[in-house]
Amino acid sequence: MADTLGKILLIANPAAQSGRGDKAAGEAAKLLRDACGQDNVVLAKTAGPRHATDIAERASGCDTIVALGGDGVIHEVVQGLMRRPSYERPHLGVIPVGSGNDFARAQGMPTRVSDAVKVLLDAQMSPIDVGWVNSNYFIETLSFGLDAAIALDTMERRKKTGRAGTLLYAEAGIYQLTHNLKPYSYRVSFDGSQTQTGKSITFAVQNGPYYGGGFKICPEARLDDGAFDICIAHPPVTLPKALMIFARAKNGAHVSSSNMELLRASALHLEFDEEPPAQIDGEKITGRTFDIRLEHAALQVIKPSAGAGER
Repeated sequence: MADTLGKILLIANPAAQSGRGDKAAGEAAKLLRDACGQDNVVLAKTAGPRHATDIAERASGCDTIVALGGDGVIHEVVQGLMRRPSYERPHLGVIPVGSGNDFARAQGMPTRVSDAVKVLLDAQMSPIDVGWVNSNYFIETLSFGLDAAIALDTMERRKKTGRAGTLLYAEAGIYQLTHNLKPYSYRVSFDGSQTQTGKSITFAVQNGPYYGGGFKICPEARLDDGAFDICIAHPPVTLPKALMIFARAKNGAHVSSSNMELLRASALHLEFDEEPPAQIDGEKITGRTFDIRLEHAALQVIKPSAGAGER
């Protein structure tokens, strides 16, 4: 079904996985060209932050855009695609070559380049939802408070050390838990309902189930169900209990804790009394007031065929 892909633009982050993205881009381009024809595949390598957004927004004459790299480059490509009119958006495919790969994990995409290309060539299309917050789009995760501080700490440690993976996230988590376990007062309205007040240690608004490289913060979240899954961790939380919740979040078992509140909504207005740490698909955002909404079935994404499962 390679013909379904049409003209392909492969947007690759050569710096992904400490430079391994460059080799992966060459491998993916060759495999796609062998299957689809030399003239049907164009490889564009990013040169820095937000370059993938510009490429995806301005690209013309392509039917499919494939993002190769981690969640960061996928996030940027989605920004560019969503700035285009819905009738002009190419299909989106991903080849996960990152340290977290949370969106690819939610899609069940394999992490070997050759296997991911096989999924793309099979061309099983599926519409997925996209989140929006304060003029920025997100495809997997938006969170505030402790979990965002952990994600941002992980990103800084990755830049400094070149390391990646669950262990690095766990190290950042333990550091933030022992240094920044603090509540943030908020006011929130769900789907236009009456404003509620509360305090949160973490406040996660999820399109997909994962953040932090495989931590299953909202186990029931689905990318195509027309609603966000929301997980709020309320105080009081002692350090030992916080460490236990953090450890159990890897497999989604934290949801049984009495500190956790799980909700679903397609729109939120959220205000914090003081600016919390905040992340969107692993990237830093700032502010105290956030308008959040879901755009249902906004992108056509290539995913493994039904029954392939997570990898």
